[in-house]
Amino acid sequence: MSDWVLGVIGGSGLYDIPGIKGAWRAIPSPWGAPSDEVFDGELDGVRIVFLPRHGRGHRLSPTHVNYRANIDVLKRAGVTDVLSLSACGSLKEEAPPGTFVIVDQFIDRTFAREKSFFGEGIVAHVSMARPVCPRLAGLAGAAAREAGAPTRDGGTYLAMEGPQFSSLAESKLYRAWGCDVIGMTNMPEAKLAREAELPYASVAMVTDFDCWRAETEAVSVTNVLEVLHANAGKARDLVAHLARALSATPRTPSPIDTCLDFALITAPEARDAKTLAKLDAVAGRALGLRS
Repeated sequence: MSDWVLGVIGGSGLYDIPGIKGAWRAIPSPWGAPSDEVFDGELDGVRIVFLPRHGRGHRLSPTHVNYRANIDVLKRAGVTDVLSLSACGSLKEEAPPGTFVIVDQFIDRTFAREKSFFGEGIVAHVSMARPVCPRLAGLAGAAAREAGAPTRDGGTYLAMEGPQFSSLAESKLYRAWGCDVIGMTNMPEAKLAREAELPYASVAMVTDFDCWRAETEAVSVTNVLEVLHANAGKARDLVAHLARALSATPRTPSPIDTCLDFALITAPEARDAKTLAKLDAVAGRALGLRS
């Protein structure tokens, strides 16, 4: 069995990959209810733990996803690395619908979500200068190409609160900032993965041009779903190709695996006991709660 344990956060059908064996199981979290049970499976000798971000049947809006619980249960499941697959709008002509963008930067414009595991009696400040794991992102990009998806390496993802789409003024503003794609789900997910010492990569699957593009009808749910369904097969193929690549690639340590060593601020004697207990999975190694 490979040393990699890949957590995949994405759409409800991503786990429906030919040859995968596994089962659904519930993992409780002290941070509340996660989006769903996880599908714990194996493909090509790699353990893969799928979590439907919005729950099966798409029950949760981006604002109401419990991002802390989702990352916590992946950590409790033994995940070593996290791949995010998500729909997005394009802010660039060069990334038309159907493009898979391998994100490397984020701008977080969300405002109604819990964004950290820390701060209630235990303070930590992780670096987000480079929010994506380059090793996992590179492997995901190669897998996307093998799956036949038009792929762009690198891009800035603007995370908006939603659930409404952008106004024309907002869309033009984000283009002026140099953003490449816009979505509603990668933040605070990427921040929380870093706090949990989980290398994170994001594949943003373009479903539409955001409303800045005068030649195109403003985005609608119908437009998004049509392209999303067309992308779904390539997304499943991406995961399958990535599993094969991980099976053939020994996992070596990443600096992200121990990033909390340089982030924890609160002195041990001043740490809140209740918060400490909740951090047993995401920060247990750095806090001396586990080996």
